[in-house]
Amino acid sequence: MATNMTSATDLPPLPSYTVVEAPDLLSWLPDFYLSVLAPTIAYWVVSIFFHIIDIYDLFPQYRLHTPAEIAQRNKATRYEVFRDVIFQQVIQGVMSCILGMTDPPQVTGMEDYDVAVWATRIRLAQRALPTLLGVLGVNAASVSKNMAVSHPLLAGVLAGGHYPFLTSELAGPEGVVVPAFATWELLAAKAIYYILIPGVQLFVAVTALDTWQYFLHRLMHQNKWLYATFHSRHHRLYVPYAYGALYNHPFEGFLLDTAGAGLAYKIACMTPRQGIFFWVMSSIKTVDDHCGYALPWDPLQHITSNNAAYHDIHHQSWGIKTNFAQPFFTFWDRLLGTMWHGDTSLKYERSRARAQEFLDAEVKKVSEKAQ
Repeated sequence: MATNMTSATDLPPLPSYTVVEAPDLLSWLPDFYLSVLAPTIAYWVVSIFFHIIDIYDLFPQYRLHTPAEIAQRNKATRYEVFRDVIFQQVIQGVMSCILGMTDPPQVTGMEDYDVAVWATRIRLAQRALPTLLGVLGVNAASVSKNMAVSHPLLAGVLAGGHYPFLTSELAGPEGVVVPAFATWELLAAKAIYYILIPGVQLFVAVTALDTWQYFLHRLMHQNKWLYATFHSRHHRLYVPYAYGALYNHPFEGFLLDTAGAGLAYKIACMTPRQGIFFWVMSSIKTVDDHCGYALPWDPLQHITSNNAAYHDIHHQSWGIKTNFAQPFFTFWDRLLGTMWHGDTSLKYERSRARAQEFLDAEVKKVSEKAQ
């Protein structure tokens, strides 16, 4: 247990706290194993969903490619894709175990203290307000005095965070009266602690992963040896489908996806539970980007412009030198001029027609042999 008091007597004291090990999110599964299993489970749940749509042709109007294209253009069998994806996920699981071993134990008990620290910072920041208003020619002290009765909290803000009417009693037999935080200060502090900081960490992680993958992905296309040795395997799927999202050479899969996500997690200083959310979200987004459908009711295809239709262009022979950005945003493609521009409808229509003609010719050959 720790007891904390602020040095300035006009500041509310910080609460005492006791740190204990945080319980697991699932009582029957330690968080350590959840971090290993959750991304893979999410990957296959979403993949199976799209596979069912694909097999039963439930939404043909939203397909990016026809079944004939899948059968004729892809150079890897579904078994090969499944095998390589499972192998990469084993590598991801091992990496997740290593990251989990480097993380300190998750603890709880300091939340109220941390919120109070932010509330104290908000209180201290208010002290600059009278000076700032003075620069603008406003007498903050006079305005605060006039509003003290009608709007006491606003008057306290204008007075530089001075709230003499806000007090509380400390626990104990003495019952010492001490300053207290305003409700709005605590609400703002909680918003910072529970929403803003995790939001910034997620933004940093997403940006770091996008940056890592964009430049390595682009390098894989610019360097002929890297492309031929590693990245060409992923492009054996000219017509991507959901569970082929992680169909890569093992080295490339580790470098781009596994190491990239782990590095982003560390750069953002995420907690293990934030890491679980980030990895699950990344897995789902990657699957969605390769699903082969432009579903109007799929929220992931509308949050950013980097979606299945965008990434599918990169898998075509005519768009392979564009749209390198993945898996979240497209800002690197925009900034560095590698975004595809122009209409693609005619190119897709030609591809569908050629695939259907080839399939019809094959069916005709089989029927002629049978006769």
